[in-house]
Amino acid sequence: MRTIADNIAEIRNNIEIARKKSPCPEQEITLVAVTKMHSAEEIHQVLAAGQTLLGENRVQELLDKYEAVGEGATWHIIGHLQSNKVKYITDKVVMVHSLESMSLANELSSRMQSLGKTMDCLVQVNIADEESKFGLEKDAVIPFIEKVSQMPGIRIKGLMHIAPYFENVEEVRPIFREMYGLFNEIKALAIPGVDMDVLSMGMSHDYQVAIEEGANMIRVGSSIFAV
Repeated sequence: MRTIADNIAEIRNNIEIARKKSPCPEQEITLVAVTKMHSAEEIHQVLAAGQTLLGENRVQELLDKYEAVGEGATWHIIGHLQSNKVKYITDKVVMVHSLESMSLANELSSRMQSLGKTMDCLVQVNIADEESKFGLEKDAVIPFIEKVSQMPGIRIKGLMHIAPYFENVEEVRPIFREMYGLFNEIKALAIPGVDMDVLSMGMSHDYQVAIEEGANMIRVGSSIFAV
């Protein structure tokens, strides 16, 4: 019978294989274990396997699990974040993956300033223009980053993308490639206050293709918990 530890080991092996085919084969790939709809007991098995970076989609689930899981975990919020929920997560997460509106940026900036801290953020890009997904259109990304980079309490660390689902994962490759191009374009601008270090894209179904096309952070859930 497979275990969560077995699944994580297999994913890490797949990461290494894909990394060697990526544009930057020397770079480290960060795995975020997505805990959506999974119990504290399951999450403790993830931690026991040495995977301590966790990502949660919903604020309420994060709050419930933060207490239940306890020490040893580092949390990212990876799902859509409403401005009125920011106050609940500022002291619990180290990165927000879904920054994609000025209203959210304003609230984050205000809350983090009041704490005397800075939140690492990824700008969510909807490069495929899917109506069902949040994120900025490609042409809006650079102007948005230029504005937010001047706001105290926020540090932009890179980009995040949720790719369309294709049964044949090769069909998503051009989209990942376009995201990598945008990532490098922004990095080349060297916008003051922006660290374009993280390109978060790829999930259970397509993370290997994402890495091959330049992702250095992946968000994997179902492949970890399928036991």
